[in-house]
Amino acid sequence: MRRISLRSLALPGALVAAIVLLAIAAPLLPLPDPVRQDVANRLARPSLMHWLGQDEYGRDVLSRIVWGARVSLSVAFAAALMAAAVGTLAGILGGYFRGMVELVTVRVAEVVLCFPPLLLALLVVTLMGPGAGTLVFSLAILFAPGFARVAYAETLSARALDYVTAQEALGARTGRILFRTLLPNIAPPLIVQFSLTVASAMVLESGLSFLGLGVVPPSPSWGLMIRGARASMEQAPLLLFWPCLALTGTVLVLNLFCDRLRDVLDPRGKAAGRPGFLRRLVALPPAAARPASVTPGLLAMEGLTLEVPSPAGPVQVVRDVSFQLAPGETLAIVGESGSGKTLTGLAVMGLLPAAVRPTAGRILFTGRDGQVVDLLRLPEPEMRRLRGRDLAMIFQDPSSSLNPLVRIGTQVAESLRAHGTTRGTRERVVALLRQVGLPDPERAADAYPHEVSGGQRQRVMIAAAIANHPRLLLADEPTTALDVTVQAQILALLAELKRAEGAMGMVFITHNLAVVNKIADRVLVMYAGEVVEEGPVAEIFAAPRHPYTRALIASMPEGDAERLTAIPGAVPQPWAMPVGCRFAPRCDAAAEACHATAPVLEDVSPGRRARCLRWKEMA
Repeated sequence: MRRISLRSLALPGALVAAIVLLAIAAPLLPLPDPVRQDVANRLARPSLMHWLGQDEYGRDVLSRIVWGARVSLSVAFAAALMAAAVGTLAGILGGYFRGMVELVTVRVAEVVLCFPPLLLALLVVTLMGPGAGTLVFSLAILFAPGFARVAYAETLSARALDYVTAQEALGARTGRILFRTLLPNIAPPLIVQFSLTVASAMVLESGLSFLGLGVVPPSPSWGLMIRGARASMEQAPLLLFWPCLALTGTVLVLNLFCDRLRDVLDPRGKAAGRPGFLRRLVALPPAAARPASVTPGLLAMEGLTLEVPSPAGPVQVVRDVSFQLAPGETLAIVGESGSGKTLTGLAVMGLLPAAVRPTAGRILFTGRDGQVVDLLRLPEPEMRRLRGRDLAMIFQDPSSSLNPLVRIGTQVAESLRAHGTTRGTRERVVALLRQVGLPDPERAADAYPHEVSGGQRQRVMIAAAIANHPRLLLADEPTTALDVTVQAQILALLAELKRAEGAMGMVFITHNLAVVNKIADRVLVMYAGEVVEEGPVAEIFAAPRHPYTRALIASMPEGDAERLTAIPGAVPQPWAMPVGCRFAPRCDAAAEACHATAPVLEDVSPGRRARCLRWKEMA
């Protein structure tokens, strides 16, 4: 992964190095004197002697571009470095110590931000006189508050983390904590801020030089060149083009370089954004040839394993999950929070968080054309064509899933337009809203999300999900935030939709076994990232073969037990899994062997599997 990042840094790094080296080597290059005038050949066109022509005073344009880079880069980098040093120090001190230190550092810096940047720079230059030194000082004052705010915000986020607390507990000195622990961890956003500052400083220097308040003539400067070319741009438009091209190109290259540098320097850079298809594909082992006897039906997950990075190495959050789903079937995935059921569903959709990467397994999906594809290894453009058409997902909280600034009808229509429907979308949206049971669907289509109830918002999400008649619908706890009456209505709606769609399969993710009993055909029970039991719903409820399943049933308010039973303890963290059976520390039936031997998922009867050393006794 780091090798890929370094390779991505090569091109912008080479361009920045070329620009900087060109500026440094300007006195050694065989270029004409940038200030020597040749009035007789003013505004001359490009020639063998003067590759970019001559300006309004007959000076060589190429020479002034190169020497101007030396001046502009020197001013910009010097100002950015000074601003970074002062602003970062102020932000770290204010964020770490707070109180009075914050008042005299960060809050004072924020006062500077109240002044318009150009006016503040003009004020300083007017008081101190034009010149490169004055420019550096004024620009440093101007940009230091930006570094202070970034460093302050990042320090506030990092100072409460465990690794900072551990340094304090070890008795480390304050200076070491600030500059050896905090500063490296908040460096990536400061690098981005530095790139923006250098770019802004170059633009502002050119603007002040254009106004005659920056670099003093006849010293070469891109701003002075733009100023001089303004009067003669009709006769020689290239005189304006060359300095503008140099300024724009340098700013773009600097921004690209610092953005890539941030990813390389940040150890968390691998998780900074959603990994692309090539990166996901590199992380996965080659898919084994699928035996001819395997029939995936609609969906077949085989040995899915998901990992997240940690300081101690990769940690498995989902391990060796396998199941099959037939057309028209509903599979419920059940477990407490942290069991890995939502990540399993997101893996099917190709929407895993950036920090989570699949390391093993296959997800075989049968499309409308009968072709079987591996969703884990499908290129992103092809996955995008499947999402919303063949694959759809209903998320848990409709309040955060619907855009509050866009009307409901427009949001439902997005899924139609994304897959080629351009005519009759209004009628189709109204029909969908009517199908999911919204009263007055015409009015609801014109309403904003906040104008309807929580249950109606969930119906809107369901309407958007089924708009293109998906073959597979994933519902991630769609009834959690709703009251009991509305829950029953949503469950009845989903059951009716499944009957209406015919061959549509459904994966229903929930922590509520009572819901499972009403809607699912089969149930997959997950605990601590593993499948612990699977089978038909009726058989699971009648005779659970795993203590965790039995405990979940006993904790159901809707169950037949006279008294509810709580499950002691909590789901273990992925980096602190117990030896042996992962449920053993919470299990009232655990034997000595359970704490030493990790059970495997066994076939206990046709269509039934359980991960328990004592599953025979559970019957």
